[in-house]
Amino acid sequence: MQRRFFGQVTTILLTVLLAGALSTGCALFGGDDEAMDGAGSDSGFDDGSSGIGGGDMGGRGMDGGGEGVRVADLETIYFDYDQSSIRGDQRPTLRANADAAARHSEWRTIVVEGFCDERGSEEYNLALGERRANAVQRYLVDSGVDSTRVDTVSFGESKPAVQGHDESTYRWNRRAEFRVIQ
Repeated sequence: MQRRFFGQVTTILLTVLLAGALSTGCALFGGDDEAMDGAGSDSGFDDGSSGIGGGDMGGRGMDGGGEGVRVADLETIYFDYDQSSIRGDQRPTLRANADAAARHSEWRTIVVEGFCDERGSEEYNLALGERRANAVQRYLVDSGVDSTRVDTVSFGESKPAVQGHDESTYRWNRRAEFRVIQ
C-alpha cells in the first residue's frame, strides 16, 4: 500500500514537472524559446490523448486534442519484454517508416512515443520507454532522416494499447508509436 502511494505521488510530481517544463518554452510543444516566462502558452496538459504537453499549435493538425497526428504511413514498432533493441522482425517496418519520413518533407517533426507493459515500477518503465523511443530515433537518423526532425517522449506503462494482465496483451503494449507535427 505504501509503495503504491509513493508511486502515485511520484506520478503526480513528474506530471507537474513535465507540465511546467513544457509550458515554459519548449519549441517542439509550442512554447517560445526566447521568452521563457511561459506567457501566452498553455499552463498544462491537453485532454490527455497524446501525453505531450499543451501549448499553442498555431493551427497545426490535431488528433483528438493531442499534439501532432498519427499517420498511416508510420506503423507501430514492437519490442520484446524488458528490451529496447529493435527486433529483427521489426526492421522492415521501421525501414518503411524511415522511407516514409524521407518522402514527406512537410512532416516538420516526427515524435517517437515509447511505451511499456505494466510490469516493473513506473520509474523503470518511463526509462525503458525512453530507451525504446531513442532506439527508434537512432534507427531513423541512421537511415537518413534529419535528426532535427525526430523527437522522443516516453509514456512508460501509462497508456496501454490493450487492457489486460497477461502476455497476450503485454506484447501489444511494448511499442513505439509515431505522431507527426506539420
